[in-house]
Amino acid sequence: MRTSPHISPMKQLILWVILVTMPAHSLRAYASRPLPDRARLADDPHVQSALTWLRKNLASISDTQIRLTEIPAPSFQESARAAAIRSLFEQAGLHTEIDKTGNVIATLPGANPGANVNVNPGSTSATNSAAPDARNTVMLSAHLDTVFPTGTDVKVQHEGDRWIAPGISDNGTGLAALIALARAFHAAQIKPQLNILFVANVGEEGEGNLRGMRALIDTYGPRLKAVIVLDGSSTDHVTTKALASRRMEAVITGPGGHSWSDFGMPNPINALVRGSVRFIATKVPAAPRTTYNLGQIEGGTSINSIPHEARLKVDIRSESESELTRLETALRDCISAGVRDEMEAARDRSKGKLEFKVELLGSRPGGDLRPDSPLLAALRAADDYVGNQSRPERSSTDANIPLAQGIDAISIGAGGNGGGAHSLQEWYDPAGREIGLQRAFLTLVAMSGIAPTK
Repeated sequence: MRTSPHISPMKQLILWVILVTMPAHSLRAYASRPLPDRARLADDPHVQSALTWLRKNLASISDTQIRLTEIPAPSFQESARAAAIRSLFEQAGLHTEIDKTGNVIATLPGANPGANVNVNPGSTSATNSAAPDARNTVMLSAHLDTVFPTGTDVKVQHEGDRWIAPGISDNGTGLAALIALARAFHAAQIKPQLNILFVANVGEEGEGNLRGMRALIDTYGPRLKAVIVLDGSSTDHVTTKALASRRMEAVITGPGGHSWSDFGMPNPINALVRGSVRFIATKVPAAPRTTYNLGQIEGGTSINSIPHEARLKVDIRSESESELTRLETALRDCISAGVRDEMEAARDRSKGKLEFKVELLGSRPGGDLRPDSPLLAALRAADDYVGNQSRPERSSTDANIPLAQGIDAISIGAGGNGGGAHSLQEWYDPAGREIGLQRAFLTLVAMSGIAPTK
């Protein structure tokens, strides 16, 4: 066995013991795994310059995070935040555009002439000059949008070491890191071998249905060597498996009326409650892990009116596609039964009946990163360099879309600590941010490569 001169004799011995006790198929997988030379990479003066820049500019990076968090960006309303990020990318010397979906795309061209993707100056669409299987581009992305509706107070409050504001961690942290890494490449004058796309994308949350990432994969998919998603702050895990999900909406309508004079008329809210009680009694397995959430209920115009409409939005997630299908069917059957039960219980059916529909609002596909992926090897090397340990997890992120199409992708936190995601008390503590920034930078540069200095 050939070992690296940078590994100590004791580590070589431990590695040898692991290898000789591996099953043959695991050994073959390990032998074929392209591991980055982290010692050589870390010794590169441009890399050291970028790491130093990140360390010295933590205060500026924090200021950027606060500034971006205080620009409201509900899903489908990200344009103001997108404009601010476009300006920041341009200040980092990058050619930047906003595509028709609303994604902010900043391009750092690669130095390898055979690897360049030709992009028209006035368009974000890649031309067909590159071979369809030429995977010569690495994408680093962070989503722009938040779950909070228009009018939410997003002013950042300071309580000790914590910053509190809706969206401060998810995804203020990711956006600040995205800008920081672009600036670090610029400051260190790093010329990558492959093209890098720095992207702030729309529509990751809720009913955005990953529309920004879907558009990006439609445009750049055949050229993508890897996608690195920055989402939240935590560095103790890496999302390598995409959790499939479906978002459903049930709508029940009826004639409506007065609470006193029309009492006994079929009530859409009653029917929705009846159906919901049936649905939440549906059994779900612990393995494959499967969940559901009744997230929104709407309906009615006043307390003394029988409503003419009621709506329910449900989130369904599972590690199994068949379980998703089973729960979707169960929801439809339960709502139908709720309408039937309400109609049977109604005293007065003369003024009309209830109608219902159950529609799919969005669907997120599943997928897994292969264990021998160069992207995973690059992340592990970066973790080793910064002294971090991270466990693989399954989650629902922008990485779902590339993973579902066989493109290597991961989602990682950008450093620091956060909590209370999707709540008004969401918080972030920048302590430890540097580890996340270095980890993301080293993973990115390992995948894109560095052009030799002339």
